[in-house]
Amino acid sequence: MKSRRTWLSRVSVTAVSATALVALAAPAEAVTASGTPTAATAAPAPTTADVDYDTWQKDCRAVMDQALPYLKERIANPRPGEKQAIVLDIDNTALETDFGFSFPQPANKPVLEVAQYAEERGVDLFFVTARPGIIYAPTEWNLDQAGYESSGLYVRGFLDLFKNVADYKTAQRVAIERQGYTIIANIGNSPTDLSGGHAEKTFKLPDYDGQLS
Repeated sequence: MKSRRTWLSRVSVTAVSATALVALAAPAEAVTASGTPTAATAAPAPTTADVDYDTWQKDCRAVMDQALPYLKERIANPRPGEKQAIVLDIDNTALETDFGFSFPQPANKPVLEVAQYAEERGVDLFFVTARPGIIYAPTEWNLDQAGYESSGLYVRGFLDLFKNVADYKTAQRVAIERQGYTIIANIGNSPTDLSGGHAEKTFKLPDYDGQLS
C-alpha cells in the first residue's frame, strides 16, 4: 500500500496567480521578421497546478493556525451557562478522505489537534456530513478510531438526499442550537459546509476549487 506521504497521484487545482502569469507571458503585440506589428497571440494560460499530500497538509495547518488562537480565547471566556460546540465536516476536513488509502481513514491531523484541544476543555464536537445514512455506523466508528470524541453525527436521510446540501447542513446546525449549544466554530472545506450562518466563526480548509470532495 502506498504511503500517504509518498502519494504520487496529483490533484488538479486552479493556479492562484494564473492571470498574472498570462500577463507576463504575453506582450501587447508581436513583431514579424519584417518588422510589421501583428496581433499578439496569448500564450495558453497556466490554469492548473499539482497539489500533493504535503501541500494539502501545509494548507490545512495554516487555516488551523488561525483557528486555534480564536478558540483558545473563546473557550476561556464562555458566557454564563453556555454550552459550547464545534461543528466539523468529515470528508477532507476531519478525515483524509481523498488522500487516505485505508479504512479506517486517518484523521486530518491539523484538524484533529484543534478538535482535541477544544474537546479536552469541555467543548462538544458535532459532525455534519453529506454522507448518506446507510454508512452512519462505519462513519461513526471511523471517527472514533481516528481520535475524535463525537457528541453527535448528522448524516443525510433518504429525503435529505433531494435537498440542497448547504440547506441541509444549515438545518443540522439549527438542530444543534436547539439543544442549547452555541456553535463557536464551524470547520469545513467546501462553501456548502459553511454557508447559512448559525456559527460564530467559520474556518475554510482548501478544496482547490472543488477538486476535493
